[in-house]
Amino acid sequence: MEKIIEIKHLSFEYEEGSKTIEDISFEIQKGSYTTILGHNGSGKSTIAKLLMGLLEKKSGDIIVGGITLTEETLSEVRNQIGIVFQNPDNQFIGATVRDDIAFGLENTCVDPALMDDIIHEYAKKVNMLEFLDHEPTKLSGGQKQRVAIAGILAMSPSIIILDESTSMLDPKGKTEINALVHQLNKDKNMTILSITHDIEEAAMSDYVILLGDGHIIDTGTPENVLMKQQQIESLSLDIPFAYKISKGLQSKGIQVNDYIDKEKLVKELCQLHSKK
Repeated sequence: MEKIIEIKHLSFEYEEGSKTIEDISFEIQKGSYTTILGHNGSGKSTIAKLLMGLLEKKSGDIIVGGITLTEETLSEVRNQIGIVFQNPDNQFIGATVRDDIAFGLENTCVDPALMDDIIHEYAKKVNMLEFLDHEPTKLSGGQKQRVAIAGILAMSPSIIILDESTSMLDPKGKTEINALVHQLNKDKNMTILSITHDIEEAAMSDYVILLGDGHIIDTGTPENVLMKQQQIESLSLDIPFAYKISKGLQSKGIQVNDYIDKEKLVKELCQLHSKK
């Protein structure tokens, strides 16, 4: 697969002698759904800001789409990335949803004659078409995230970074946003980088980068990383619910496989029940 992000020996510190990110290296494949997972304060959101050039690295290289991030290439790199933050209120510029989606298009010099069609297209994709003339700050949390995503999508980035973007949502809102982002990943081959401490979100990704105190602890598929119970819990994270249930059933003498996917666990339990 083609690499779209390369991080090489990256280090960063907020204060002299207190390293937040220390000599980390990883790659993200084009079209993948990758999660950087870690507890609060592990450095994961700092990585997102470094990727966007919002913070200046101490050492190492950040390469996005084959372009090494420098002061001279900052705009080229940023043009490839759209980021949705935990609190989208900080991203809203326009007085209405329509104005807010238009803002990014205006900054990228989109032909005004095409703008209205683009706004409608992406508002429809996130089920916010009927809210185009509403004030963004008066929407619900889930609706705000949808508007933020629509604004990012309208600019057609190669990469979307979700920086704890569902952490303030209720369960229904989380489910809706996660389903939307996974659909975009699948339908548009869009590279998704999710920054989160939510183990269930990490379980749905293609690849997991486990972070602890500014260091990479583990990398691999969700099945390979998230089933290491002792390692996960040592980082103040919880193991996936399906894995917890699998282990509980095994302790009761019910022979099921280990799962992190709830649907797969339910399917096996249904098959076991039908054999009785």
